[in-house]
Parts: sequence; C-alpha cells; structure tokens
Amino acid sequence: MKATVLYGPRDVRYEDVPEPEIVQPTDAIIRLSATCICGSDLWPYRGLNDINAPLHMGHEYCGVVVEVGSAVTSVKPGQFVVGSFCLSDNTCPHCRFGFQSACQQGGFMTGAQAPYARVPLADGTLVATADLPDAAMIPHLLATSDVLGTGWYAADAAQVHAGSTVVVVGDGAVGLMGVLAASQMGAERIIIMSRHADRQRLARAFGATDIVAERGTEGIARIMELTGGVGAESVLECVGMGESMDQAMGVCRPGGTIGYVGVPHGVSFDGQKLFRAQRRMLGGPAPVRRFLPDLMDRVLKGAIRPGKVFDLVLPIAQVAEGYRAMDERRAIKTLLRVDA
Repeated sequence: MKATVLYGPRDVRYEDVPEPEIVQPTDAIIRLSATCICGSDLWPYRGLNDINAPLHMGHEYCGVVVEVGSAVTSVKPGQFVVGSFCLSDNTCPHCRFGFQSACQQGGFMTGAQAPYARVPLADGTLVATADLPDAAMIPHLLATSDVLGTGWYAADAAQVHAGSTVVVVGDGAVGLMGVLAASQMGAERIIIMSRHADRQRLARAFGATDIVAERGTEGIARIMELTGGVGAESVLECVGMGESMDQAMGVCRPGGTIGYVGVPHGVSFDGQKLFRAQRRMLGGPAPVRRFLPDLMDRVLKGAIRPGKVFDLVLPIAQVAEGYRAMDERRAIKTLLRVDA
C-alpha cells in the first residue's frame, strides 16, 4: 500500500510501504475511513523538530476494524472505531487516574496517514460505535481522535465552568476546538485571540463572544480592558510558542488557571515571575481517551459538529498539498479522504 512519509523539511511523499500486520497480541488493524493532518505535524515539516530517519506520519484516525490480535477483547472486525492519538492500556495507575497520555505501557500513534494502520494496545485505545456511521458523520468523529479531544483537555485543565470568563490563545484548529469545548462547558464569555477573518468566523460559530486581533502587550492590554482590568480565570494556551505563553500568563487573573496544550517551542519561565503570578498551570499531551466516549456521544447525538474545522478536503494521494496549504495558512486543517 501507499502511505505518507516525511523525509525532511517540506519533503512529504506518498509512497509504497509494507502493509501493517499484527505484531503484538494486543494490536488491531483498521481500514481508515478518513485521516487528517495535525498542526503538530507542521513542526517536523518545517524543520523545527529533528528528523533522523523517515517518519511515517499520521496520528488522527477512525475506521473499521479488519483484524485483531489474540488478546484483544473490546473491539472486533467489522466495528467502526475511533482511537486516541496517545496509545494506552487504560488500566495502569496513570490511566485510572485519568491521564492515559502518560500510560506506563503507552506511546504515540504513528502511520495513520494511510489506508490501513496498526493500532497497538487496541483494547485501551479504541472506542467502538454501536453502528456504522454514515459518511456525513465521519469528519466529526475523526475530530474527536485528537483535535477536539486536545481542545477539550485545554478547557478541562483550565477549569472552565458554567459562567466563567475564558481566553483562548491561538486560532488554529486546537484553539477553535477549545472555543467549542468552553462553550459546551457553559462559559459565559469566550475571548479568542485571532487575526484571521476565516478563523474568526468559525470561532464565532463555535461560541466565541469576543475577538481580539492584537498580539503581545497590545493584546494583553485589550483583554484586560475587556475584563475590567481583572483578566480571565481560565486561559487556554493552544500554540506552544514563547509569545503565546507570555500572552496566556499576561491575561490570566491571580488564582486563575492556564490549560496549555501547544507543543512548547522556545517557552521558558522566570521563577520569580512565576512565583509572584499566582496562576495554576496544567497541560501537556491530552488524555483524549478519558474524554473520547463522551465526545463521540455528543457527536453522534448531533450536539456538536467539530468536523467544521476541516476546511480543506483532499484525496490522500495529494497529502503533500495538504501540508503546504496548512503551512502557508491557506487551510486551518486538512482532511484526507482514504480509498484503500
């Protein structure tokens, strides 16, 4: 079969690779219904992460099980499943504590930008639907695999609650999903920092009440003005750059909480400033498996439509164009149609 392989900065190829096979008795093989490109895929694509060997790309996925290992009991061939981008057994102490992204046996999914993929730790990673969903539901279910789950974790980590004031730093796909999550959690005011009209429109559709186009100190000042000089009790940092973290720290009120899910690049902290700021912080790789059953249920009931975040749809053979479009900000998030 063919699959997506990254060889170096901006060198993405859709080329022949061996078909996946069962390696461990806890594995499953799925035929993907759709996959997509993640914002975090752009870090190695842009050369900001070292690439020491060809990378088999893709960690957001949903599809139909075609084969399972001898130890797999929770899913079976013919079922439609969604899996977290973090692999987990869902039984270790960290999993039981709700942090499947820190599973003692786990790791990260790879190789899902392809027609077929092997999913290790299938029992703890995959969640099956009762029936096969129709084609229109696929993008929304795919979003739960990572981008929605990560935005949801950002809001959960930031302790968003009914009536709260929320600031979302970052208008990429995860930031937009953070807006949707905050809205679902009952936030009264959701301010997103965004300078792009198309993303602002989508943020409004997902529940944003205010848009702040300024950045840096000007952006902080604008949000402090909007909040009467107080700041927000919940801040979602969805970028991972030094400037975005500074903005998150600058708009979070004392005693407030920052949920940070942007993969850090150039982020550092001054101990004295951190001490005096009196802000809570929780983040890291999202434990999507904790939220997955609830998010899938919301999608299947029609309560949320997170698949709207996919504003470019391409056949998977054109995956290189999908990367270029996201790199050049011509697309928020690319969905890849899979024809096995």
